[in-house]
This record gives sequence, structure tokens and C-alpha cells, in this order.
Amino acid sequence: MLEKFRIAKQSEVDMLRNAESKGILPDPYAGVRPSFADAIRRDGSGMKVIAEYKRASPSKGDINLGLTAAEVANMYAGGGASAISVLTEEQYFKGNIAYLDEIKSCGLPMLRKDFLVDPLQIVQTASTPASALLIIVRMFTDDGLLKEMIDKTHEAGLDGVVEAFDMADLMRAKKAGARVIQINNRDLDTLGIDMSRSVDFIKERDDSEIWICASGINEPDDCVKMAELGYDSVLVGTSIMSSPSPQDKLSSLVAGAKCGALR
Repeated sequence: MLEKFRIAKQSEVDMLRNAESKGILPDPYAGVRPSFADAIRRDGSGMKVIAEYKRASPSKGDINLGLTAAEVANMYAGGGASAISVLTEEQYFKGNIAYLDEIKSCGLPMLRKDFLVDPLQIVQTASTPASALLIIVRMFTDDGLLKEMIDKTHEAGLDGVVEAFDMADLMRAKKAGARVIQINNRDLDTLGIDMSRSVDFIKERDDSEIWICASGINEPDDCVKMAELGYDSVLVGTSIMSSPSPQDKLSSLVAGAKCGALR
């Protein structure tokens, strides 16, 4: 599955390399970026919820193509999200990097969620209002390139959300200097969900790290469980976007996240 995504991003990388050769890479974003890491770090009010603008996916097909990025941003801000994840991959998720500009007005920090394979995509992301970007460990067979991606992300003033699917990914993420770690419960071969990953892997969390649980969060009780395990945040997309009332669905998940902190 990841190889399909890598191939889909090659034209973007080629475009950026061409721009680099001509000296016309985009300038860094001049506005203020709210801190993504600070927003999603667990505090006295409880675990946080990162709400995702997710129009479609390979596992679900079209999820919700009717809501605009701006409409979703207002709903998420009103529903209590601490940050917004924005899918920008076009071919499989029907995203667009322009959505970052459309969502920024709500004031919440944004994560660019895409399949980044080249440091030039960090330069590209730094030209947008995004405060963070996703780095998937398995996209990099070379530990040196993985570390370079994380280091260059930090140098650009962005937070790197480093995603692990198994224990080997997690150990590589830690070795490469990840500060924000996302545990994804989805099986990339079957597209099924295995929540035992989040249960088992949290034991490896260091106090200095920020941990996110992603995939398989559908109900408030799921948030309660992850909060009790010690996660800083959960990232939720499909269950919110597919709801008849996304803002109400988000509010219920936020309530579950806070409830878990009180038990």
C-alpha cells in the first residue's frame, strides 16, 4: 500500500526538484504558526483530540465530499478539537495542499498529513500555514534519510509527527530523534484495525515524548480507553467526517477524552 502512495507522490517530488534547479522553491510561510506539539500535549484538562479533514480513503472510498475545508474548520473549532489534521494527498484521499490555506482561519494548528518521501516536501510544507507534517517511518528504508527528514522538519520550525505501525518502526522513530510519535492501528495489508498496538506500544513512551493514537477511534469509550492508557492525543477522521453531524460527533469524542483523564 505504501509503495502505491510513494509512486503517486513522485510527480510532486519531480516538480519540486525542477523548481530547486531553477531557484524558485517557495518561500517559507510568513505568518504565525501556532504550536502543534503544545496544542496536543496532554494537560490537566485531559487527553486531546486531533480532528481530521478526510474526504476519502482507500479503505472507505468517498467519505464526505460535500463539506468544504472552511466549513469543516469551523465545525472542528466549535466542537473542541485541539488541532486539525489535513489530508493533502490527491489521488487516493482526494485531498489538496490548498486546503491548509482554507482551514487556517479557524486558528487551530494544522498537521499536513501526506506521504512525504523527500526533504524538498518539507520546504513545500514550510511554505504553507501548517504547523506540523507527517513522517511515516516505513517510507524510509535508510535510517539516515529518516533522521534527516526529522531534523530538517525541526529546522524548518515545524513539528514532525513520526508514525509507527509496529515495534520495529517505533524503535527506529525513537533512534532517529522523534519527539511526537503516532501509533497507527491499521494493518496496511488488510486495512483492518488492531487496537492491541496502542495498548502494547504505550509502555515504550518516554515522559519527554508526545504520543498520538490513530485509526480505530470511533466512540467516546475509545477515547476514554486511550486516555486511561496515557496517550496525549487521539487522531480521528472517518468517524467524524461520516457522521450526520460532524461537530456533535467531535464534541462527544472530546468529552470522552476528558472523562478518561478523570478516572
